[in-house]
Formats: sequence, structure tokens, C-alpha cells
Amino acid sequence: MRGGLLVRSILAMCVCSLLSMSASAQINETPAAVDGLDVEEHLNDQLPLDTKFTDHTGNQIRLGDFFDGEKPVILSLNYSNCPMLCQQQLNGLVATLREMDPSVGEAFQIVSISIDPNETPQRARETRKRYYEEYGRGGTGSGWHFLVGAPKSILAMSKATGVKFRYVPERKEYAHIAVLMLCTPEGRISRYIYGVQFDEPTLRLSLVEASEGKIGTTIDRVILTCFMYDETTGRYGPEAVRIMQLGALTTVLCLIVGLAPFWIYRQKSLANNNHEYSKRTEGHSSSQAT
Repeated sequence: MRGGLLVRSILAMCVCSLLSMSASAQINETPAAVDGLDVEEHLNDQLPLDTKFTDHTGNQIRLGDFFDGEKPVILSLNYSNCPMLCQQQLNGLVATLREMDPSVGEAFQIVSISIDPNETPQRARETRKRYYEEYGRGGTGSGWHFLVGAPKSILAMSKATGVKFRYVPERKEYAHIAVLMLCTPEGRISRYIYGVQFDEPTLRLSLVEASEGKIGTTIDRVILTCFMYDETTGRYGPEAVRIMQLGALTTVLCLIVGLAPFWIYRQKSLANNNHEYSKRTEGHSSSQAT
């Protein structure tokens, strides 16, 4: 009985292992459509601010109109008719933005450029309305910008950001990578963040980094002194030396704060004892004199 049970258990484990390996292979399999697509990061490169697009109202604008020298910009290359990836990315972005205290428009701008040259301002207006309403903070509409443009303008942005895409005729879709670019107020690329879900501290601290400390709380700036961006994980990780320095400083401050009352009390006790001793000495001297 025990032998049979052991054999069945081993077989079950083997089957589970094979299924797991099969599932893993399917997950890790790269679709042919995105084969060769990648992002060539252009950190600190200047964006082509004179590139012209059309906004959701139908007005022609320059990309540089959204870089005022004061607020950082979250930039994405998406398209409204994307059946899945773009929606997941923008849904994830909005969900994270709702967790953050800084508001769109007040502290930073959102600029999403369509990679489909056939999309119209009307389509951009519908997409903007959807995500602005999902964000749910009234009065922040001035910070949401969904743009469409000619192939020349779109390709200029692809070249400047290093974000590649490809049209797949049989599916009538664009294959591309899900990535956000955090840009400085002057229009330089500060950080790339990949995926469709975004860690709130990472996005917030990336904005602080992009704005060179002009937005965010004091705590954010302190965290940035001891956390450095880890490109392998796409998050901010602790830098050991700075953590140790901050820990040492904290220890010293705690010792000072903790021992200060004891030291003050001890000094007062010594002063009182000295005063009492002086009084007794004076009294003793007076009695001897009489």
C-alpha cells in the first residue's frame, strides 16, 4: 500500500512538473509580431520639441508646448484602437496616479502620442475623456494630452525615444513595447518604466528625479538620497553605503535625543547637591564661630 502510494505521488509530481514547464514555455514564448522589437534607451537625450501634432480639439501644436521648464512629463507612445496592451498600460497608469498625492496638471503633464497615423482628433478626444474620467480628479484636465500626427512626426518620436513598433497587416494592429518615459521639464528623457502595472513609489520618485526635486515631499527627496534606480528590476533599490550612512546618522541622533534628558537631569542633580552641600557647610561654619 505504502509503495503504491509513493509511486502515485511521484507520478503526480512528474505530471505537475511537466505541466508547469509547458505553461512556462508558452508564457515565455515571444510572438513573431514583436520579434526584434525593443527599446533603445536614449537617457538624457533631447526630444524633438518642434515636432508638430494635432491635439484632441483638432488644433495643431508643437511637442514643446507641453514642456514649460517647470513640470515633468509622463510620455507614452500608444494608440486608441489598440485591442489590449495600450488599454492595460493606461489603465495601470491611471490606477497608480490615483494613489499619488501630486495631481496631473498641477505637478506634471501626461502626453500620449498615437503611433497610428490614421487615428483622428475625435478618437483622441474619446480616449482622453475616458482616462480623465477614470482618474476622477476634477480640475486636472489641463494636464491630459492625447495627440495624433502624420507618419513623419510619429517616426521622429520613435527615433528620438528609441521605442520601436511594427504594423502587423494580418491582424491590422501595431506591435510595440509597453513603456513610459519620464521627461524633464526641458524635454530630456530622464527614465524608462516598463510594463502595464506601475509601482506607486517608483513612479512618484521617478517624477521627483525628472523634475530635479521640484515636486514631491521632503521625504521623497530624502528617500532619493539612499535609493538608487535599479534597471534590472525597474524599481528603486537601496544603495548600501548611503543606507549605512543614514543609519549611522540616525543612531547618533537617537543617542543624543535619548541621553539628553538623562544628562540634563544629572546636571541638575549635581547642582542641587552642590547647593545643599554649600548650605550645610555654611551652617556648620556658623555654629563653630558662635
